[in-house]
Amino acid sequence: MYLTEIYAILMLVAFFGLLMLGMPVALTLAVSGFAFGWLGFGPMLFNLLPARIYGVVTSYSLLAIPLFVFMGVALEKSRLAEDLMEVVGRLSGALRGGLGLGIVFVGVLMGATTGIVGATVVTLGLLTLPALLKRGYDPGLACGVICASGTLGQIIPPSLILILLADIMNLSVGTLFAAAVFPGMMLAGIYCAYILALGILRPEMVPAVPAEERALISTRQLLAKLVRVIAPPLGLVAAVLGSIIAGIAAPTEAAAMGALGALIVCALGRRLSWSLVVETLRSTARITAMMMFILICAQVFALSFRGLRGEQLVEDLFAFLPGGVAADIWFMLLLVFVLGFFLEWIEISYIAVPLFLPIFANAGVDPVWLATLICVMLQTSFLTPPFGWALFFLRSVAPPAISTGHIYRGVIPFVVMQLLAVAVVYLAPGLATWLPRAIGW
Repeated sequence: MYLTEIYAILMLVAFFGLLMLGMPVALTLAVSGFAFGWLGFGPMLFNLLPARIYGVVTSYSLLAIPLFVFMGVALEKSRLAEDLMEVVGRLSGALRGGLGLGIVFVGVLMGATTGIVGATVVTLGLLTLPALLKRGYDPGLACGVICASGTLGQIIPPSLILILLADIMNLSVGTLFAAAVFPGMMLAGIYCAYILALGILRPEMVPAVPAEERALISTRQLLAKLVRVIAPPLGLVAAVLGSIIAGIAAPTEAAAMGALGALIVCALGRRLSWSLVVETLRSTARITAMMMFILICAQVFALSFRGLRGEQLVEDLFAFLPGGVAADIWFMLLLVFVLGFFLEWIEISYIAVPLFLPIFANAGVDPVWLATLICVMLQTSFLTPPFGWALFFLRSVAPPAISTGHIYRGVIPFVVMQLLAVAVVYLAPGLATWLPRAIGW
C-alpha cells in the first residue's frame, strides 16, 4: 500500500473522529482535508483548489437552490400546512385513518412546495400531533406518520438533493425531477395503504373524527375552503415542476417563477406582509450560506482524497466484494444509509457519492436510476432509530405525553415500508427511468 493511501485512510478516520467530538461538519471537512493533503503533497496539491471552488460557486444549476429555498420558506411561514390540515382533516374525518391520510397528503404537498424536511416535520408535529392524540390515535402511529410524511420532501421534486445530485452526476435537473415522481408517489401510496389497512384491522389505532365535530362546518363551506386553500399551492407546483419536466423552462428560471409564485400564494391567503418577506429572506440567506459553505469545504476534502489515491482504494474495495455490480450497488446503499445517521445529505452527496461514480459509470449502471435509489435510501436513514434526523426534529416539538420510545416504536413500520420501496425501485428500474425517457430527457 502506498503511503498516500495510508494518509487517505487516516483522513477518513480523522474526519469521523472530529465529527464525534462535536466539530461542525464543514470545518471537519476542511481541517481533515487540509491537514492530510499537506502531509501527502505539501502546498502543491492545493493549486487546483481555487478553480474547484470557483466552479462550485459559479455553477448555474446551483442558482436554483436559493430560489427553491425562498419558495419553500415563504410557503412554510405562510402557515400553508395549518390551512391544509384543517380542510383535509375535516374532509377525511369520516374515514378510519382519515386524519393519517390527510397528514400524508399534506406531507406530499409540502414536500413539493417547501422541500425542507426539518421544517415539514416540525410543522406537522406542532399542528397535528396534539390533534391526533386528542382524537384517540395510537401515539406511536401518530409519530410514525408525521415523521414519514415529513421526509417525503427528500424524494418528491423539487427536492434540493436532486438538484445537487444532478450537478454531481452531470445530469439534467429536469431528468432527476421526472425520475423521482413515480417513486415518491409510490412511497406515499404505500403509507396510505398501511393506514387504510390499520383502519380495517386495528380500528382503535386510527379512529374517525366524531360526527359532531364534522358537523361544525357544512360540506359546501368545506369544499369552497378546499378550493381556496389547495388550488394555489397545487397550481404553483404544477407550474414549476411541469415547466421543468416539459422542458419549457430551465430549473433556475422555474425556481425564480416559483419564488414569485410563493409570494402570490401568500397574498391570496392574506398572509403576505413585510415581516414575512424579511423573515423569508433571512432564512433563505442562512440556509443557502450554510449549504454553500459546506460545498466549498467539501472541495478541500474531495481534492485531498483524490490526490491521496482514495479513489483507487475505493475501486480496490469494490473489486474485493463478491457478487458483481449488484453487490456494489447494495454496498453503496448500505454505506449511504449508515452515513445518513451522522451526516446531512449535503455532505453525503458531495463526499460519498463521487467516490462511487467512476465504478458504476464503468459498469454501465444507469445514473438516473442510481440517483433515485440514493434518494430513497437517504430518506430511509432519516427515519431509522436511534439516529434518524426526523426523529430528533419531532422530539424537539412533541408534547410531554410523547416519549422517545413512542417515536422509535412508531417509525419502525415506516422504515420497513421505506426499505420495501428501495427494493421495488431496485427491482423495477423503470419506475425511475420511464418518465424521463417518455418525455425525451
